[in-house]
Amino acid sequence: MSEPVTVAVLGAGNRGREAYGEYILRHPEEIRVVAVAEPDKDKRSLFSKEHNIPEENQFSSWEELLSRERLADGIIIATLDKMHIEPTRKALKRGYDILLEKPIAPTLQETISIAREAQKYSNNILVAHVLRYTNFYRGLKEILKKGIIGKIRFVDHIENIGFYHFAHSYVRGNWRNTEVAAPIILAKSCHDMDILYWLLEKKCKNLSSHASLEYFTEKNQPEGASDRCLYCGVEEDCPYSARKIYLNENTGWPASVITTDLSYEGRYKALKEGPYGRCVFKCDNNVPEVQTVRMLFEDDIEVNFALTAFSNEITRTTNIYGSKGEIRADFENGVIEIYEFGRHKSVMTINKDTGGHGGGDTGLMKHFVKVLRGELKTEGLTSLSASIESHIMAFAAEKARDRKSVISLDELKNDIINK
Repeated sequence: MSEPVTVAVLGAGNRGREAYGEYILRHPEEIRVVAVAEPDKDKRSLFSKEHNIPEENQFSSWEELLSRERLADGIIIATLDKMHIEPTRKALKRGYDILLEKPIAPTLQETISIAREAQKYSNNILVAHVLRYTNFYRGLKEILKKGIIGKIRFVDHIENIGFYHFAHSYVRGNWRNTEVAAPIILAKSCHDMDILYWLLEKKCKNLSSHASLEYFTEKNQPEGASDRCLYCGVEEDCPYSARKIYLNENTGWPASVITTDLSYEGRYKALKEGPYGRCVFKCDNNVPEVQTVRMLFEDDIEVNFALTAFSNEITRTTNIYGSKGEIRADFENGVIEIYEFGRHKSVMTINKDTGGHGGGDTGLMKHFVKVLRGELKTEGLTSLSASIESHIMAFAAEKARDRKSVISLDELKNDIINK
């Protein structure tokens, strides 16, 4: 058996440590971490201990790590959204193959600039569009390729974010405000834009969008509520209570995000002092809790997409309507129902692989290992060039929402290219 490939990791948070890091710990014969950059001392120390990283390869900043000559075969960039651009440019120059957490960059101009920069080098860049690697969406794509439901005419795709996930990430957490992170249609739903583009194998021609933030605002804070859940008189009746979400028997995600001390006392302290203990009605959030996008794809395929904070389950549902039948697909439950008009109904249950995102995180890491070994003769499944289209769709949706108008994607691309 060949020696394991090596990687450096920028960002030892939820994605860097819990998604990619955990895969590496489970597969030491395939891949190992030899260096890490993480500004949080506790996170850096914990990650380094888990992966036996020598002290000389533990860095407090990505700049420090990338100032060195290349330390590994590849690099995983799992920093916050607004810290993707310069590390990616520097990693390209250093000769690393790159696994880049989505989104590629928080603006369209920056996304295009990274794509242009990458053309100067022979390095591989994989973008973390993990849904393409799941058994579920691979199975759905195979069904569509067989043409069972005829010509596709309409798709209705909903991202059910989940009430507590939305409160955690988009009201209290790192993606709550566009001043510090990419807009939600990009940060969260570029997954959905990408999977629609990949499943249909068609490009979006134009779109419109509407979004609103109405519930998670100060005007809806209940009478008697406190600005922190630990001292709130109505917390017991609130489904968004930080006590309920973080002070329970689960010390995995999302509790693992709020502190490295996962004891009850450590989590309590985090809620007392940190952003995750705030009342959801008294945060500095500005991202919409509901957004819809109306799209026209090539071949006159009509597509509706919606994201919603207000769902019990965290899942994606995709209904596809064709000239000879329809498909109803539920990602979380792994069920695909196929209705052939005038004939019969069939049901497929698709087992998930291990790992987050229905096995997508595992599939992505397996793919990245193959890239680092040089085993792929073509661009990766979620190469930078394959991933750009979803980002253009998301940026167009944000522009359409802001302008309350229909946006042509070709015109948007031309505007950027000609700048």
